[in-house]
Amino acid sequence: MNEKLSGGEALLPKVKVVLVGTTHPGNIGSVARAMKTMGLIDLVLVDPQTEIDDKSNALASGARDVLANATIVDTLAQAVEKCGLVIGSSARSRTLPWPMLDPRQSGIKLMSEVVDYPVAVVFGRENSGLTNEELQLCQYHVCIPANPEYSSLNLAMAVQTLCYEIRMAALNPVATQAKDYPDSQKLEAYYAHLEQTLIETGFIIKAHPGQVMTKLRRLFNRARPEEVELNILRGMLTATQRSIGDKSPD
Repeated sequence: MNEKLSGGEALLPKVKVVLVGTTHPGNIGSVARAMKTMGLIDLVLVDPQTEIDDKSNALASGARDVLANATIVDTLAQAVEKCGLVIGSSARSRTLPWPMLDPRQSGIKLMSEVVDYPVAVVFGRENSGLTNEELQLCQYHVCIPANPEYSSLNLAMAVQTLCYEIRMAALNPVATQAKDYPDSQKLEAYYAHLEQTLIETGFIIKAHPGQVMTKLRRLFNRARPEEVELNILRGMLTATQRSIGDKSPD
């Protein structure tokens, strides 16, 4: 069995903290400070609705370098395309349940897999969180079990909580079996291939797709196929498409 020792403070800078659609510059600065106190420095801003300004830098305090090195992209898909594990923060239950972790489990899982590829923890908009489509780009969701009678956590508090658990996991590494999971970009290519094949077979009606693909995403996120397994699945889809084409009328 091929085992690797996961965790370690040296790996903390490889964990991405992704903020989507942030509206308040002070929140970006406060998040940078929360990250750096726990040893994380890779901040990614997705479609920020505000610029990094003097207020951001003031609230970042000694973490202005995190702000200076932050990456800005247009979409969450761009932010996580090379990540083998993406965990999205969700403060509310969804119509379609997704594989859930608590903060401690999230920290352990992120640090056990960052040895092999980039990983990310994603936070949504201050007022509305992540959309269902954005959450579907995550293999797992994490919810902070706050007081149900007053569960109000601001963005920096939520980031601080999860970054703390990530740090604790780094300081207490565990041995894990190395696995070759596909990154987000390859997963999205598979889902596009799967949907197209299901449309071609008539299983999905393009004009009325329903929630078939959402439920299939949930299924494969639970299963987490490794890259070689995903290649087999794509080969099956290609063979199905070829078979359909061979039977098409001339």
